[in-house]
Parts: sequence; C-alpha cells; structure tokens
Amino acid sequence: MLLVYGLMGEVMAALHPFGMDYMHPLRDWLEAQGADVAIVPLRTAEPVSANAARLREALMADPRPALIIAHSKGGLEALAALLDPEAQARCTGFLAMQSPFYGSPVADAVTGAKPLEAAAGGLARLLRIGSGEGVRDLTTTSRRIWMAAAAQAVARLLAALPVACLATEVQEGLARGRERLHLAAAQWMERRGCGPNDGLVPVSSALIPGARHLILPGSHIATVSRGPGRDPVAMLRAGLDALFSAAPPPAA
Repeated sequence: MLLVYGLMGEVMAALHPFGMDYMHPLRDWLEAQGADVAIVPLRTAEPVSANAARLREALMADPRPALIIAHSKGGLEALAALLDPEAQARCTGFLAMQSPFYGSPVADAVTGAKPLEAAAGGLARLLRIGSGEGVRDLTTTSRRIWMAAAAQAVARLLAALPVACLATEVQEGLARGRERLHLAAAQWMERRGCGPNDGLVPVSSALIPGARHLILPGSHIATVSRGPGRDPVAMLRAGLDALFSAAPPPAA
C-alpha cells in the first residue's frame, strides 16, 4: 500500500505527537489488516509533475504491485504517474480521496491575489515542503487544461485499472470543531456557484468521469483525521469497497 499525502500533509503528519493524526488512522488500520504500508516521501508544495515523477520512481523501485491511496493534491500526482504504462503495470488499484482533478476555487482565490500567493510560497519555503508552485497547479484553469489534454490517456488507464474517487460534502448540522472552518469555506464556494463541496474541493471536481464514484458527508479532513463525528477508517473501507466492487463503474 502506498499512501500519498495532500498539500501540507507532511507538516500535519509531523504534528501527530501534538494531537494531529493526518492519515495515521488509515495507516494503522491497514497495517492491522496485514498490509505493508509505505508513505511516499514528497514535498507536497512542489508542482504536480515533479511529484508524479517521484511517485513513478517509487512504484518502479519495488517489483511488488501496489495499491495507491491518495488524498487531495496527492491524487493528482498519482493520476499523472499512472498515465505511464510501466508505472501502471506496477499498480493494482487507485483510490483518490477528495482530489481536485478539475481544480479548487480556493486555489483560484489564493493565486488570484498576489499577496496571498506570495504568502503561500513563503510559507511553503519556510516549512521546506517545496517552492509553493504546486498551488498554481490546483487552480481550476490549470486542472481543466490538464484533464482535457490527458483525456485519452486517462480513459486508457480507467479501462486497465480499478480507479475510485471518493468525494465529500460538508453538511451544516454535522460540522463540528475544525470542520466549522471548512463549513464557512464551503458556504463561500456555494455562493459562487461551485455546488456541493468539502470546504476545499467541489464534489464535481473530485470525480473523474468513468471511474467508480462514492460521495459521503464530511469536510476535507473527514477521510484522513479522527475527531467528533469523523470516522476516516469507515470512509476508507467504503472507498475500498467501491474500488473493488463487482458493479460496473458509472458511465462517463
């Protein structure tokens, strides 16, 4: 099993002793089931293409077939890596959780304001997670261009490999604690016509046409972090069930 972090995932994971548990519940549960789990070491604020190349290297370095479970930006990098036929041949399945395949309006807002973009880049360099250029790769314009250019290669991937996309939608009555921040962002996005979303990624952006789809209630941290009303392991199990279900994937 290869786990791929989203933007700033390595920072949040490093705060585990201080109460953060980014992807730790998933790793612990998978290991309890007997899986050999590895976290791909990526600098998550680097461009998608750079991290995709590193993920491809990780796949090619081990002859054993891998199941990839990626969160948020990590799903974009996993998708790009798996378009390479040799990397694809080393993979048994790909579960993308809350990945902005068609971009995030939040990234649009950050890159559209020079002070915010400069601050994001400065923070990324301060935290040593990359140049910050990866944030621009999350904009709706960049992602739509990328997905259109890669459409045929993505279709070939979906025909050859089980792929499932898990999206979530913040629901006002269920948002607690840190999820209240995601609820505020979700309401801001909905007012701008982005539809149901998890506070960072619209549901429509997280679903690749032709892949298996699963939509559950929750914020952008619901799949990777424990907390009141959150059960990331249950979400992972539902995602894996969708990935390997005998039912055919939805029509594109």
